[in-house]
Amino acid sequence: MTAQVTLVGNLTRDPEMRYLPSGAQNATFGLAVSRRWRDQGSQEWKEQTSFFDITCWRDLADNVCESLGKGARVIVQGRLEQRSWEDKEGNRRSKVEVTADEVGPSLRWATADITKTERRGPDGGGNSGGGGSRPVPNEPAAGESTGGSYTYDEEPF
Repeated sequence: MTAQVTLVGNLTRDPEMRYLPSGAQNATFGLAVSRRWRDQGSQEWKEQTSFFDITCWRDLADNVCESLGKGARVIVQGRLEQRSWEDKEGNRRSKVEVTADEVGPSLRWATADITKTERRGPDGGGNSGGGGSRPVPNEPAAGESTGGSYTYDEEPF
């Protein structure tokens, strides 16, 4: 069973892109999540910060690297993954990371300009492969009415 998490915090470093031998893109960045509360006994403000390593894959990795930098406040939705390895001294190590499914700017104290990217397939082309005749989201199937106030070739946002 995979644990789903949603985190809101600030990037602690710029996203770093890597490419696997298969050509798949992988981006990683650090996320600081702070919690602030008032101690009931002393009435003093207390703060606790947790740090997470976030991993993004493929198009999400590209978009994160192009859009975000150190200090950006983001919302990350993903799943917890545990990784284990043996260090140089032969000790077993493990680490829990977040594999992101979605990353977006937090709009609580900022605004964002959204630029839709062209859908890319596994080969980097404009077709996402698979499905063949499956309609692209926000586009009606052939012969179907849009049912809205925008035309077929116009984005709804």
